[in-house]
Amino acid sequence: MSKVKKISKTKKTVIALIIAAVLIIFGPLFALKGANFSGSDDAGSGMVEQIAGNYQPWFTPVLETMIHGELPGEVESLLFCLQTGIGVGIIAFLMGRLVERKKWVHEKEDK
Repeated sequence: MSKVKKISKTKKTVIALIIAAVLIIFGPLFALKGANFSGSDDAGSGMVEQIAGNYQPWFTPVLETMIHGELPGEVESLLFCLQTGIGVGIIAFLMGRLVERKKWVHEKEDK
């Protein structure tokens, strides 16, 4: 007689969620080979060029002016992620402060 280990329901759920997360992350990379992942800025510029072919932008981005050339896509993504991280950090800090303030008010009322 062999002993068969039973996996608990919680472990099964965790394993299923991890597999789902991996599929969500890596699935599009394999399913959409050769897809164009450019942003809305590029799409907007393309449409403006189609409608008014002689359009000249009013300004150039500051970083492109400083380095005298166009930023690589990886640098743009890095800056976007950095901006997102800073924003999320500020929002999380403020929400934490609100929760703590609520706790402090309840503690003062209890005293």
